[in-house]
Amino acid sequence: MERSRFTASASLILAIICALPQAQEVKSPYPSMAPLEQYLMGRDAEIALARSAAPDSISRNATILFLGKHGYETAAEGKNGFVCLVQRAWASSFASPAFWNPKNRAPVCYNPPAAHSVLPFIVKRTELVLAGNPKSVAQIQELEKAVYAKKELPTTVEPGGVAYMLSKDAYLTDALPHNLAHLMFITPVMEKEKWGANEPKSPVLLLQTGPPEPFTVFFVPTGKWSDGTAAPIP
Repeated sequence: MERSRFTASASLILAIICALPQAQEVKSPYPSMAPLEQYLMGRDAEIALARSAAPDSISRNATILFLGKHGYETAAEGKNGFVCLVQRAWASSFASPAFWNPKNRAPVCYNPPAAHSVLPFIVKRTELVLAGNPKSVAQIQELEKAVYAKKELPTTVEPGGVAYMLSKDAYLTDALPHNLAHLMFITPVMEKEKWGANEPKSPVLLLQTGPPEPFTVFFVPTGKWSDGTAAPIP
């Protein structure tokens, strides 16, 4: 029974983040990229949504990125080293069946170490997706491999990387309740055992680990939204 409850909770979290490769092929309700307009937002609305990823004490002095037709643009310069943006579904694993979900809106604020060494992967993936005609997932994967081969992305990560995902208004998955308040901790590639991740009753889950990305991502639900109000924990 304990294992069943743990598996159900883990499945919900992984569906929300859409970050882990799938062990078997899953038929996707989103087999190809939708028209670009379905992924875009009004500038002011996107800025507000990006800021909602972290408490105002953090996000009000953060750099804010806005998704334009060719990639992320700087909408506001910050002063504290944090960078906030709204990620789309293509920031997930290539194996995710929701890779092209146009409803996905994932506000996130990266602290300075994560902004330096993890955010470049999100920005580059987005540029590849939006460059030219819509591509298949396999084509984007091959383009990204070429980027890795040219060493155009960081080959190491700074210690202490944290990503805040505490927005009440995020849409992370089609599965109810669509959202979950959580923090992600980004480390150099390491074994889950060093964090006690995925152990029964542990609040820590392993979300993804390289290669090709030179980092591991751990996930911890917080029980609070960015405004300090209570959030459900599965």
